[in-house]
Amino acid sequence: MPDEISFFDKVYAQVQLIPEGRVSTFGAIARKIGSPQSARMVGYALNTLQGRDDVPAHRVVNRKGMLTGKHHFQGTNLMQQLLENEGVVVKNNQVMDFDKLFWQP
Repeated sequence: MPDEISFFDKVYAQVQLIPEGRVSTFGAIARKIGSPQSARMVGYALNTLQGRDDVPAHRVVNRKGMLTGKHHFQGTNLMQQLLENEGVVVKNNQVMDFDKLFWQP
């Protein structure tokens, strides 16, 4: 079915909507695209983005606000640096004020 949008493309479309300075979660993205049990697959989809700047994968964290995907970014602290450049405070690999900064797709 050529008109069907792939799972990965659905993930990318939702992640592109996350506003600067806000974060969402793998699970929230999975639920929004109709695959509530696929949070891990959202992570896999985002891991394929190396070299693409049009999808802000750094804004997707785990359900507790932890930067669990940071090892998929070049450099040790790139994910944290990108978030901090947007005004997000990160301490010990966790987004501070996560409840306030969480964006529900």
